[in-house]
Amino acid sequence: MEIAKFLKMMNDKSWDDYKVLSNKYPKDFDDYLKNLQDLYYTELPLKDHFGSKMVYLKDHARINVNAIKGLLEYQNTSYCSNILENEILATSAIENIEYKKESVKSILKGHAPKDEAEKRIKGLKKGFEFIADPANKINEENIYALYMMAIGNYLSEEDKPKNGFYYRDDAVYVVGSKVEHTGIDYKLLPQYMRDLVSFINSKDAIDDLSKACIIHFYITYLHPWFDGNGRMARFLHLWFLIQKGYLSTLFIPFSIKIDNHRKAYYDAYKKIERNHLYTKKIDITPFISYFADNVYNDIEKKSFDMLKNYRSLLKEGQITEKEAGLWNFVLSQFSDSPFSTKELEKAYGNAAYATIRSFVLKFSALGLLETIKYTTKNKYKIKS
Repeated sequence: MEIAKFLKMMNDKSWDDYKVLSNKYPKDFDDYLKNLQDLYYTELPLKDHFGSKMVYLKDHARINVNAIKGLLEYQNTSYCSNILENEILATSAIENIEYKKESVKSILKGHAPKDEAEKRIKGLKKGFEFIADPANKINEENIYALYMMAIGNYLSEEDKPKNGFYYRDDAVYVVGSKVEHTGIDYKLLPQYMRDLVSFINSKDAIDDLSKACIIHFYITYLHPWFDGNGRMARFLHLWFLIQKGYLSTLFIPFSIKIDNHRKAYYDAYKKIERNHLYTKKIDITPFISYFADNVYNDIEKKSFDMLKNYRSLLKEGQITEKEAGLWNFVLSQFSDSPFSTKELEKAYGNAAYATIRSFVLKFSALGLLETIKYTTKNKYKIKS
């Protein structure tokens, strides 16, 4: 086919929806698909239900380089409490599981669960703490451990993996108004999950952010468990990035961004299933494209500029070791929440009031904290 027509179709606003594209370009559509498959598809070492390799279009989902730079900024390896609270609420809400904010706050403060919902919240908290520790490598044993501590232990006996099984032992279906997706044959799960773990830990030419999306999609495609597959897919996405050194992953509202574009998230899955009818290939590109547009490229760079400034000041010796410890505490405990010197002194519990006062004044002068003036006192907030 003519190169001009091919490029026009490839850059069409509906490039990732073959049903629309086939109706719009009926005479050229078959040739277009043949060119895609012959020249542009990159094969993955991951198989679909029929044993064929999945594919993606490497150059079609462009990820903003600033997002990558931002995620590479150094942080300590614990979740910011404010981000963790919102991550628990949002990753559950995506699955239409609603928790009370007060319950999440209570569990994050270390209080004992008062009911079944709070037990499940505590499980998710344990899960996020588990993936935040770089020492916990991604392997089948740890994936099972994560599943059980975060989700599996709170399911009915019939929905838990049976003794001796890491995964489900029967068929599973995703049902909306009709059967939207069928999980892979449970007898194939051990081999397919081994292949996934091998892919996760292999060195290849796929950029890390795209690879995280592929891992995310593949978990939901296989549906290894009776329940909790979406939450586990999001866990694995974040876990992979943390393992790759993107520690600022712990400081971005990942699931909130997905929840804010929930329909497009589920539409990306449906588009891939629908496109398969035309190509007989599972092409993951629409899913990577979703994350490029709605998550990665939406990461606000301004907060990372502030962190870059902090690192420069630390390197220059303008910040002491004790002040660095206080700063990390402020990042992990307050995020975008204002705090007074008294509140910081009480929460930190390891410094005199004069030290706290000196810290907030100095970090305000350095441009890392901003002052919020109230009638009777000032509060402080991490500057963005």
